[in-house]
Amino acid sequence: MFPSMEIATSGLIAQRIRMNAISGNIANLTTTHNAKGEAEPYKPRFAVFQSDEGIGAHGAAGVRVEKVETAQVEPLLKYMPGHPDAIKEGPKQGYVAYPNISMTTQFTDALEAARAYEANLGTMEISKDLLNQSLRIVA
Repeated sequence: MFPSMEIATSGLIAQRIRMNAISGNIANLTTTHNAKGEAEPYKPRFAVFQSDEGIGAHGAAGVRVEKVETAQVEPLLKYMPGHPDAIKEGPKQGYVAYPNISMTTQFTDALEAARAYEANLGTMEISKDLLNQSLRIVA
């Protein structure tokens, strides 16, 4: 009914999903094993956005999260022979595989997602005000 509100809402939803992926990455910054208890570092996740032509009008389009992907990156190895998740044999014996996640990058992405979320909220507020003023003129 109101394309500007629908577009902004799609942006809010997309940024919330992105923020969930970022917060999961930060929370698992030092996770060295999977849910089964096997020594496997957490792999960072990121949201992939796509335009959504089904939302919007007059050439404008909304956004949606196409998928949340897992980054295919090599783990960071730290020498910690006493750690329970240390590699037991081979050339990397004694090393522990940690997730290859940059805290700085995650915080920067989180800040960007928060700003985009705020911008969409601002768009919704302006749209709401314009609709209210239009109704006052008509009434």
